[in-house]
Amino acid sequence: MVQNYVMAKEAGEALRLLAGYEGRGRIIAGGTDLVLDLQSGKYQADCLVDITGIPGLAETKLCEGVLEVGAAVTHNQAAESPLIRQYAYALAKASHSVGSNQIRNCSTIGGNIVNGQPAADSAVALAALGASVEVMSEYGTELLSMDRLYAGFGKSTVDSTKSLVTKILVPAAGPGEGSGYARLEQRKALALPMVCVAAFLTIRDGVVERCRIAMAPVGVGPVRAAEAESFLTGKAASEETLKEAGRLALKNANPRDSLIRGSKHYREEVLPVMVERALSEALTDAESRKREVE
Repeated sequence: MVQNYVMAKEAGEALRLLAGYEGRGRIIAGGTDLVLDLQSGKYQADCLVDITGIPGLAETKLCEGVLEVGAAVTHNQAAESPLIRQYAYALAKASHSVGSNQIRNCSTIGGNIVNGQPAADSAVALAALGASVEVMSEYGTELLSMDRLYAGFGKSTVDSTKSLVTKILVPAAGPGEGSGYARLEQRKALALPMVCVAAFLTIRDGVVERCRIAMAPVGVGPVRAAEAESFLTGKAASEETLKEAGRLALKNANPRDSLIRGSKHYREEVLPVMVERALSEALTDAESRKREVE
């Protein structure tokens, strides 16, 4: 049962508090998932350490071609950020897709990652954008790629009783680079996506030079469509190649039957379309950025 709630003033203080509670303290930011998990008994804590007041953790800035997104930036802040919309469009769009407006006002980018859900909207976008995550613990600071953050379904490698995410580093899109995000849901009242896909493209002279595609929920965490990425690289960015990439994405996807998200068969049918949509949006974003510098 939670006995204490402390607003940490800096990251070092947060870590010291966690160490003092020896596994019975836990980091909290937005709390939209954590509070429910505490009520259900999934987690227990004697103390919650609030990190939203730590300087810099609720800020986004551009530094030498990299977007630094504080872990406590809310989804509404990310969706509305001019920097994120310009340099990491998929993250802005994915953030706007999270829950309701009330949820987005509280839920944070860092929390969406640490919660470990396979189809967390902003985490899927970050995987396609090639983001890395800065994690602090008593042992120091470590930079983790998105594929190192998932220990299983709904399980994170970041232990919130001992460490905290401080910021997310996202390479800023340059000329000819763009990203997109596509989400399929039953209705707005249902927060969980049936399928979501994020894509990133680098286009040079109409040819795909680089490509990343992240899909969910089709495995543990966001899953890269390696077959589709390999196929697209070096090919003209045409409607037909994007469509074929969508079909090839199924080779790396393994959705499960779900009463909430839909059947495995249905999601395998719609996944190629969602991949194509995300790629088309990324292509449009890349072409618009190319025109900006011409």
